[in-house]
Amino acid sequence: MKWIFRLIGLVVVLALVLVVSVLFLPADRIAQIATDQLRAATGRDVSVSGVSITLWPVLGVRAGELEVGNASWAEQGPMLQASGAAIGVDALALLRGEIRITNIEAQSPTIRLEQKADGRASWRFTDASGEARIETGTSPAREARAVSIQRLEVTDATLIYDAEGSDLISYSGVDLSLDWPDRLGPADFAAVLRPTAEPVTVTATIDGFAGFITGETRNVSIDISAGPGDVSLEGRANTAGEVAGSFGVVTGDTSAFMQALGLPPVALPAKLGRRIDLTTQLTLTADRQLALRELSADLGGNRLTGAADIGLNGTPQINARLDAGPLDLSDLSTGSADGGASNGGGTAAPSGNGSWPTERIDASALSAFNGEIALSAEGIDLGRFSLGKTQTVLSNDNSRMVFLLRDVVAYGGNVTGRFVINNRSGLSVGGDLSAAGIEMQGLLDDAVGLSRLTGGGDLKTSFLATGASVDAMMNSLSGDGSLNIGRGTIEGIDLDRLMRSGETGSGTTVFDSLSGTWTIASGVLRNRDLLLELANYRATGEGTVGIGRQVVDYTATPIALRANSGQGISIPVRFTGPWSDVSVQPDFEAVLDAQIDEQTDKLEEKAKEKLLKELGGDTGGSLENQIKDRLFKKLFD
Repeated sequence: MKWIFRLIGLVVVLALVLVVSVLFLPADRIAQIATDQLRAATGRDVSVSGVSITLWPVLGVRAGELEVGNASWAEQGPMLQASGAAIGVDALALLRGEIRITNIEAQSPTIRLEQKADGRASWRFTDASGEARIETGTSPAREARAVSIQRLEVTDATLIYDAEGSDLISYSGVDLSLDWPDRLGPADFAAVLRPTAEPVTVTATIDGFAGFITGETRNVSIDISAGPGDVSLEGRANTAGEVAGSFGVVTGDTSAFMQALGLPPVALPAKLGRRIDLTTQLTLTADRQLALRELSADLGGNRLTGAADIGLNGTPQINARLDAGPLDLSDLSTGSADGGASNGGGTAAPSGNGSWPTERIDASALSAFNGEIALSAEGIDLGRFSLGKTQTVLSNDNSRMVFLLRDVVAYGGNVTGRFVINNRSGLSVGGDLSAAGIEMQGLLDDAVGLSRLTGGGDLKTSFLATGASVDAMMNSLSGDGSLNIGRGTIEGIDLDRLMRSGETGSGTTVFDSLSGTWTIASGVLRNRDLLLELANYRATGEGTVGIGRQVVDYTATPIALRANSGQGISIPVRFTGPWSDVSVQPDFEAVLDAQIDEQTDKLEEKAKEKLLKELGGDTGGSLENQIKDRLFKKLFD
């Protein structure tokens, strides 16, 4: 019994020694141990002030201020500053000479993260030893076990991210948490950011987190949810900013999603990103070069597949090859990218009252990227124009977008040339197009709303329009062109009937060829050399087509080649009025004027001949000269 009581007494004494050691352990010493471990793990200066010890429920210290230094090249200040912090340690592990940090808490800290274009990142602890150790005065040669942090919790933080070449990003009211129960196991990360009234939630799981924070590449799973959008990644990553894996983006409203992230809203055209459902295999390098492979994207109506390389330093620089089915780009020409179609139907069609849509065109989306995109599509709707199977290269440089048409099937023929949208200093649209074998009825109907002319032919044109609305553009339109059509028809008038009976009525004129050239200035097309060839007739034409005002004033003059004993007869036909109701009438006044001019010429010729006979001169000579001769003789004979 004596030995039993002695053994119990020894245990009690040992327990008392342990308790007294903990109770009298200086708070500054605990803080020093913790900061030494953080300094060894990060390679950064760590300072703590205003320290007090806590015994329950967790052994540890509370600090009035905590500061963790940044990389030597960083410009934004310390990496972490907190006005209040708490560090808890496992007491039993501490008595065994181990440092096991059970929790780190920080209230209202400021966290500054910086990244250079060469790949350097302030959160990559390149100066760390990789293993935290305890240094004591009694046993300096003794190695301690590596530090582990079971939980990190940060509330009401300010997060600042400065990437060289990009705008500074700053978020306030951020909550962060890290659960890392096993030093060699995975860590779960969660964050809530509040750039706007609607919170953004971030969740992530990182395998082998101990290796991850020292720069090793580890498996990661990340999800970001903000308002009507979600971003996900399943792959591998490291702290240098290198990422690879399966990436997905889903947005119900892309502009609202951007705003929820604290970014400026974007005015995207319909079917070009207002809604996004995208999946791809992603690779991101430390210098922010992004590669997308096996890309599949639904942009809210337009579907694309392909691959892309994108530079993310500043304005995105894109080099991509994409394949599409039918592609609808009509909003690029109508300016309804803000969500409201300018004319209800999404195309820049005439309003029906002699004017074009006057809503302001928002072309700000042209500044969203620079680069070159090779595109293959089954068909492209450009608003007023429709293209068939298309091989084109789209390039954009500082808000100037060029569609280079390499191999385009359109209106039954082939089109080459370019189409340009420029928003550098005011919006303008222009192009140089060459078309072969084009069916003119569809083209003219789409271009100027005229559908009376049919036939296949060749067309060359150049044009330029400027203005903030479709109406302004059509009234500023300038350019020139030429047209050559083979066999075709003119709907709404029968020239044969007109020439035989003088009646217009309805009907169709069949012609063998049609050619002409034109110029356009201030929205008015002018033509003076139209030539129409028929079996028994020939027709010429001249006049104007008011593209801006949607009116026409054009006179075609058909000539019956075999009439009037082979001398021919002509009856001009005048087309006047608005496009929606063109009046077609024979110009009998012009016929009468022509006949009067002809009869006047004949009478003048007869009078001349009679006078010459009376003067006794040569009827083939000049009447003026013969009169001069007669007067000269009278005066000097």
